[in-house]
Formats: sequence, C-alpha cells, structure tokens
Amino acid sequence: MNKDLTTGKPETVLWRFCLPLFGSVLFQQLYNIADSLVAGKYLGENALAAVGNSYEITLIFIAFAFGCNIGCSVIVARLYGSKSYREMKTAVYTTMLVSAVLCAVLILFGMLCGETLLRLIHTQDEILADSRRYLDIYIFGLPFLFFYNIATGIFSALGDSRTPFFFLAASSVANILVDILFVTGLQMGVAGVAWATFLCQGISCLLAVIAVLKRLAGVPAEGKAALFSFPLLKRIAVIAIPSMLQQSFISVGNIIIQGVINDCGVGVTAGYAAAIKLNNLVITSFTTLGNGISNYTSQNLGAGLLPRIKEGFKAGVKLIWLLCAPIVLLYLAAARYLVAFFIEKPSELALSSGMQFLFVVAPFYFVVSLKLVADGVLRGAGLMKRFMAATFTDLVLRVVLAILLAERAGYLGIWCAWPIGWSVAMVMSVAFYRKQFGKSA
Repeated sequence: MNKDLTTGKPETVLWRFCLPLFGSVLFQQLYNIADSLVAGKYLGENALAAVGNSYEITLIFIAFAFGCNIGCSVIVARLYGSKSYREMKTAVYTTMLVSAVLCAVLILFGMLCGETLLRLIHTQDEILADSRRYLDIYIFGLPFLFFYNIATGIFSALGDSRTPFFFLAASSVANILVDILFVTGLQMGVAGVAWATFLCQGISCLLAVIAVLKRLAGVPAEGKAALFSFPLLKRIAVIAIPSMLQQSFISVGNIIIQGVINDCGVGVTAGYAAAIKLNNLVITSFTTLGNGISNYTSQNLGAGLLPRIKEGFKAGVKLIWLLCAPIVLLYLAAARYLVAFFIEKPSELALSSGMQFLFVVAPFYFVVSLKLVADGVLRGAGLMKRFMAATFTDLVLRVVLAILLAERAGYLGIWCAWPIGWSVAMVMSVAFYRKQFGKSA
C-alpha cells in the first residue's frame, strides 16, 4: 500500500515506515549471515575465511546496486510527493534500462578480474579456490541483486515498507534451509552456499519486480509514461553516482583493510569474518533506516514542507538510538558466543580477535548511527557533495589508520580505526545538516 509521508505526525510516520525497513534489512543480512554460518559450522574455519574474503569483494557490486536503489528511490519519492505520476513511472523505467546495461558490464568485469581482486587482498593459497568459486557464482546472480534492490527502493519511495519485508522474510528463511540442504545433503561445499543464495535471491527478485510493476500500473497518470528520459536519468544520476562512488570506495577501503588483516593469518581472518558479519548487520540496518529518512525527506521536499524535515531528523535519531541500545548491550555481553556461533571448533585466535573487534566498535554504534541519520537527510535533499565529503573522510581515516596502527598494535590497531573514522565523519555530517536546515534543528 502506497503511503504519503508528507502528512501525519513525523515521529509516528517514521516509526511506521522505518520499522518494517529495519526488519527487512535484518532478513537481508540473513543471506550473508547464513552463508557464513553454514560455511563455518559445516565446512570449517577455512571455508568461513573463504566466504568472508569473497564477501568483501561482493560489496563492490552491492555498492552499484545500492546506488541504483537510492538514486531511483529519492527521485521517485520526490515526484510522488509532488504528484508528478507520469514522470515518476518514466523514472522507474529509465532506471531499469540503465541498470540492465550496468549489470552486464559488472558481470564481465567480475568474471575477468575476480581472481586478481582476491590475490590483491592477499587471499591465502589454502582458501583461494573456494573464494573464487563463491565469487563467480555470486557474480552470475548480479541481475537478481540489482533488480531486487530497485524494486524495494520503489516500494520505499511510495511509502510502502511492508511489502519488501514480506518478500525478504520468506526468501531469507528459505535461503537458510537451502544452504543446509546444498552443503550437508548434496555435499556441494562452499559452492552450495553460493548457489543457495543465487536461487533464493532470484525467486525473490522475480516476485518483487512483478509486484512493483503491478503497483505502478495502479497509480493514475495523465497519458502514457515514456520508457526512457535523459533529463530524468541526469536527475537520478546526481543521486545515484555519488552513492555508488561512496559505497564503492568504502568497499575498496574494506578490501585494503582485508588485505592487512589477511597478513595476520587465517585465524584472525576467520575471527574478523565472523565479527564483520555481525558489524555489517548493524551498519546495514542503520543505513537502511537512513535510506528511509532520505525517502521521507525527499517526499516532503517535493511537497515544499521543510519544517517536517527538521522534525523528521529528530524523530530519526530517537528511533535509531532506541534500536541501537539493545544491540550494543548484546554485542558486549555475548561477544564470545556470537563469534563462536559462526565457527565449528574455533581456534582461540579466531575467537579472541573477533571478540576484540566487537568490544572496540560496538560502543560507537551510537556515533555512526547519528551520522547515518544526518546522511539520510542530506541525501534526500540532494546535498551529495556534503554527504560524500563526510563519507570519504571516514573511509580515508579508517584505511590509513588501519595500515599505520597495524604496524604498532597488530590487529587491535586495525580495529581502532573504525571508531576514529566514524567519530570525525559524524561531526561533519551533523554540521552539514545543521548548516542547511538551521541551528534550531
């Protein structure tokens, strides 16, 4: 059901809109968590390290899908808020056509350069073959990743955060079951983990695209919408390209950091692979809530309701911190059990390194979540230069400090780079937000 985010009490509107988004991203992360969990539990520490290595590279491709999602979503939300329904439909069709071309290019790149990327991050010889096998299968499934993300972005732009939740809940649970079947029943090894994701994500993508096309057909518009518009593509690109670059450079930064971590040995790589899944579950969840705030901001900007944007920022911070508190407590209290949950008979090095990562970064979830709310407003308002400035500062600090601190304090130094980067970038994002929307915000 489409929902107008320009009416009603902002706090109530955001709670009702963002909570299903939060649930959706939890199920989305179950895909990756299930892969690591099944690999670690049924195939061992090396298999977990192999999946973890490949995952860092898959984030590059996810970055492009995310850019298509947020670029389409922000513009569709703005057109929906201004009731420009025919242009809104054209924006959707334009995004789909361009995304298909982009996806084909990325598949070709991935197939030609996958092993080179794995070697660049110093993937150990004993896990290289499994890492490449997982990555190749994942790359073949990129069309499902792209069009599913576009479909969920459109639903969110229309104020519907429940439909994506139902799709993800069903497909994520199915993915866990198929993972176990392919690995334990059919003895497919790491490849079975990848094929399970491929199959389940493909089905959910097909259903989501059909549903979104039906939803668009029900939106009244004067005249037939064009299949492509270059002016609309430019508007989408203004949001999408910086978002792609942001996520891509973050992924490249993570790959560099992964290379530094791999030099610490397979045990640390496995511990990090488990801990980073838990970290990414939180960060991706908060980023998705930030995307929801972008849609809220964009709809209200389209309707000319600027005071509601300030109210939405305050409500977003309250919402995200209430969700943050129990997560931080859980990660600090149960770090050992959470890391061990991913690995069958983990080594003490894998356990200690993974636990240490959570102890260092978890308290700073309050900091990074505040940044992501401010980023959501900046992106929804189209203030991409400011958004990117804060994000790149975070990235550069984390990469440079990880390399420098690793020489002095080992992997503990690498972990410390996260909170420093987050803290500086948060100050910048909030300052940019306050400058644009007033100190009274």
